[in-house]
Amino acid sequence: MKKIFITMAIFLSLTVRAQDEGKSDFLLNADFVSSYVWRGAYFSGTSIQPEMALSVGNFRIGAWGSVDIGGWDYKEVDLFASYSFGNFTAGLFNYWAAGEDAFNYFDYSESTRHLLELNLLLNFGNSPFSLGWNTIIAGDDKYFNDKFEEKRAFSTYIEASYAFSVKDVNLDFAVGASPWKSSVMYNSFWEGGRTDGFAVVNLSLKASKEVKITDKYSLGLFGQLAFNPAKEDAFLVFGIKF
Repeated sequence: MKKIFITMAIFLSLTVRAQDEGKSDFLLNADFVSSYVWRGAYFSGTSIQPEMALSVGNFRIGAWGSVDIGGWDYKEVDLFASYSFGNFTAGLFNYWAAGEDAFNYFDYSESTRHLLELNLLLNFGNSPFSLGWNTIIAGDDKYFNDKFEEKRAFSTYIEASYAFSVKDVNLDFAVGASPWKSSVMYNSFWEGGRTDGFAVVNLSLKASKEVKITDKYSLGLFGQLAFNPAKEDAFLVFGIKF
């Protein structure tokens, strides 16, 4: 859908003009995960998930992806942009996921597989609490009502998290919910991801630590225990950040 491309272009132009001159930084890393679990939903098996991002002042733009190496025909290529001011961050995320032989990344028609999500994140100063609100505003995010009329779902995921540490291990506890009816394509790319109303879809505890390899390089290890009460599902994920 052209609306996705136009919205991202407008956002980029406004944030570039608004951001003050500042120090720039370029990030390049990758995660290896035993399974791809996101917001209480299972997407694929063992995966490599690279990320690259450019930060200039309070503005950040980049790309994130996931490719399954455990036998599933799954790949994901996402683009994102965000701007932070004070304790508040606003961003746009363009999701796209399909099979390896999809070859339709530039399809912005009504049948597009793209999803454009508006992200809002509030950090409470020095408090360990944070609150996020994420809503799909364009793309393949629709459902049929009782009259078999196609409606836009505006699928939404809200999450409250609390960060703390035990010795040298960083911990993050999160509670996530879908406040209203969501489409199949949002909470999972499979049928099991749909919610018909308010539902708690994610209760998770993530633990991470840095393992020093050399004086200039450390390897990140992390694990996550997650439950999806709405689907009565559970996950235990191990990962390495390179």
